[in-house]
Amino acid sequence: MKGRVRATSRSYPVSSEYLSELIRRDQDRQRLRHLLLKGASSEPGPPVDDGYFAELRKRAQSKSADNWYWQ
Repeated sequence: MKGRVRATSRSYPVSSEYLSELIRRDQDRQRLRHLLLKGASSEPGPPVDDGYFAELRKRAQSKSADNWYWQ
């Protein structure tokens, strides 16, 4: 395969970049599958209610305030 490789809407300068992208995507898919199966076979966690989301928002806002200089 010489020259450029065109896959769907992206163009890759060399075929090795296209193959690398395919490998990365497959690895991501495998990692996600592993995490989903691990989660499906784990014990149930604590209940998720309004208090859980309020605490989550509070932590996210605190982290955002800590990193204000990155914005």
